[in-house]
Amino acid sequence: MNPNDQLQTSERFTTPKTRRDFLGLAAAWSAVGAFVMGMLGAMRLPMPSVFPESDTKVKLGKPQDFAAGSTTYFAPQRLWLYRDSSGFHAISSVCTHLGCIAERSEAGDFHCPCHGSRFDAVGAVTAGPAPKGLMWVELTVSPEGWLVADTLKETEPGKTLNA
Repeated sequence: MNPNDQLQTSERFTTPKTRRDFLGLAAAWSAVGAFVMGMLGAMRLPMPSVFPESDTKVKLGKPQDFAAGSTTYFAPQRLWLYRDSSGFHAISSVCTHLGCIAERSEAGDFHCPCHGSRFDAVGAVTAGPAPKGLMWVELTVSPEGWLVADTLKETEPGKTLNA
């Protein structure tokens, strides 16, 4: 081996690593990490943030416990129960956009505080990013005479239960 080759490959003649090299590498890896985390967050967006409970049938009360023209909110089930002259119906307050809980105003319409979706008093979309109206929940009467709501069974809007 030539002595000049040995000198050129020696540690003495290689340029040392600088802080600038380290900071450049740290910035590059930070950018890659931020991109990966952003992509993971973006992949999670289409999934709802509220998942259904294991027991979907809920006893709400006896029909005679609800006065005609009454509106009752069941917070654990995120469910509004209405009784009018045609009977009972229930509307879920879970927004169909990303699963936030829509709030009901004094006028009876709903609005989602998360992304601005708006629904009328019967749950139909009036504004916002929600793809469809609030879900009307199926109501039945149990053999013991209780109103039962199945929070995962959707019924067509306008369908009431005479009890």
